[in-house]
Amino acid sequence: MAVETLTMTSRDDTPLYSLHKGGKIEMASTVPLRNRDDLSLAYTPGVAEVCLAIEAEPDLVNDYTWKNSVVAVVTDGTAVLGLGDIGPEASLPVMEGKALLFKQFGGVNSVPIALATKDVDEIVDTVIRLAPSFGGINLEDISAPRCFEIEDRLKAALDIPVFHDDQHGTAIVALAAMKNAARLTGRSLGDLRAVVSGAGAAGVAVTKILLEAGIGDIALADSKGIVHGGRGDLTSIKKSMAEITNKTGYTGSIEDAMIGADVYIGLSAGKVDEADVAKLAPEAMIFAMANPDPEIHPDVARRYARVVATGRSDFPNQINNVLAFPGVFRGALDVRASAITEGMKLAAANALCDVVGDDVAEEYVIPSVFDPRVGPAVAAAVAECARAEGVARI
Repeated sequence: MAVETLTMTSRDDTPLYSLHKGGKIEMASTVPLRNRDDLSLAYTPGVAEVCLAIEAEPDLVNDYTWKNSVVAVVTDGTAVLGLGDIGPEASLPVMEGKALLFKQFGGVNSVPIALATKDVDEIVDTVIRLAPSFGGINLEDISAPRCFEIEDRLKAALDIPVFHDDQHGTAIVALAAMKNAARLTGRSLGDLRAVVSGAGAAGVAVTKILLEAGIGDIALADSKGIVHGGRGDLTSIKKSMAEITNKTGYTGSIEDAMIGADVYIGLSAGKVDEADVAKLAPEAMIFAMANPDPEIHPDVARRYARVVATGRSDFPNQINNVLAFPGVFRGALDVRASAITEGMKLAAANALCDVVGDDVAEEYVIPSVFDPRVGPAVAAAVAECARAEGVARI
């Protein structure tokens, strides 16, 4: 039924709207408030002593407030799911859902914050001013290329983890799945040539993490074809990507680069003809992650690829960010990390790989989001790496 034909009453009668009615999260007390003694400890006059202690020793804020156990989920509503720029209010159901996932899969408290601005300077300034209340910042559904500058500036300005999940959550999970897929086919990442469709936030991040992990070669494509240094229409981000990708030197369409490629990664809405899918190398891997309609339907992909993954929950091998971000933040918060490093992201991907272990199969290169081992494994790996890289404070 179309949204515009539903009345308030009929919406409330559906399971979907009924679940969302009143919101999906709430705040709960962690201490009792039964009498005047409790009140005097939790609030005035007792709370003043705690305030003065923190004033004298600022780091005590992490011990005597919720700061180190809560993340701000920040959006401007410009790139929500596949819906695009729907505005801050319409983004709130997704931000609440993110908070729900943080708590369920990582034991992390979080607060949805939807900002009524698209201005990069205003977003950066607002988050910096909010940061004293939080142990980490999760940027969510902010459109590219603005999201790159916002994240970079916040990382430079703050001493708490800043993580744009649309970029790095996707990248971590995709890398984990690809490492297992390569192992299944008797290869390493260094043996593979990949093509990425989509040069937005996720496409750039996936490309970068695969390069960091040692993939043999990777070509990045946007709507105008392969990103390469000879193009005069590249943004600054795409120019930097042209310098580190495409060793083979493709200059044409993505279809040209797909001929003989070992891996196709879809992070756009662009459809791929079956004739072009057929030109991939034997034992290929297809990660078609557009939602809800993959660039290559799994039924078609399976005719030509050994391993097929999508972003959907109704097919095997779902590349779902929830496999990454709860554990990443849990691990970072546990050691009071000052940042989330590239090494911590790689550690998270390796932990996801290890959860699958020897059970790896064509339809099992990445764990289920409901596998209880995932969150603790990722958190432990991230925390250990933070200590090894010197960004942990406890």
